[in-house]
Amino acid sequence: MGGRRTERHPFGRQSQGGGRVFTEQGSAVIESVVVPIPAQAGPAEAPDRALDTRTLSRSLFHRLAALEPDSAEHGYVRDTLIELNLPLVRYASARFRSRNEPMEDIVQVGTIGLIKAIDRFDPERGVEFPTFAMPTVVGEIKRFFRDTSWSVRVPRRLQELRLALTKAGDELSQRLDRSPTVPELAAYLGVSEDDVVEGLAVGNAYTASSLDSSPGEDDGGDGPLADRLGYEDLALEGVEYRESLKPLLAKLPPRERRIIMLRFFGNLTQSQIGEEIGISQMHVSRLLTKTLAHLREGLTSE
Repeated sequence: MGGRRTERHPFGRQSQGGGRVFTEQGSAVIESVVVPIPAQAGPAEAPDRALDTRTLSRSLFHRLAALEPDSAEHGYVRDTLIELNLPLVRYASARFRSRNEPMEDIVQVGTIGLIKAIDRFDPERGVEFPTFAMPTVVGEIKRFFRDTSWSVRVPRRLQELRLALTKAGDELSQRLDRSPTVPELAAYLGVSEDDVVEGLAVGNAYTASSLDSSPGEDDGGDGPLADRLGYEDLALEGVEYRESLKPLLAKLPPRERRIIMLRFFGNLTQSQIGEEIGISQMHVSRLLTKTLAHLREGLTSE
């Protein structure tokens, strides 16, 4: 059943007269607006309802401008404007429905833009609030995707460069009837070729593939990506050490070099090395200590 809905005001007793509500608080009388709510808004009533919302918003903005920013009534009118214009946020958020983000999060971000627009709106300029607020709401949502939707965080300069390269690539492709080269993109945007290469590489950081994902038809292979990746070779670090030791071993005297080879490559004990060379085990131990210290000093000095 259609009728009028009276806004409950937190300041005191309310009385209704005509199309307005008067709230009494001591000797002060605060005037609010009554919102007519139809019993069932059909398609023919939708424009009238939108018109009522705009008219009510305009009245509330004028009321908001006359109130002290820190007053309780200012906060009440501001909250009413936010709730009244939430359909504008849902309309703007619907444009980003295809993104891989929950719609509730997008609406929440858009609401932040709506609050910023309400705080900056000046009703005396003669501009309708939806016209003023829509760029702010959409901009806040776009900023959210720009800052949070990248798999790897990259500087804002490179994000903007990537967008410029995408736009420039489309325009040059139509003009040249082929894909533009790096020098052509650099000349079109007025940047260096190194910046173009860096901007093109940034595109790989936007999305990431899961290690558990199955390969595509063009990738070939069976099983998830994790099963097709290489593994760390534990002996790889020893390659660097061996290459560094080769010139140092070549400079050793023949006896010391033979002791090193028998001990670490032949896996002989000091006693076995002494019998092989014809010296005592104690002598072998002293020669090993001296030679290893020499080799260690040579590695650390390079």
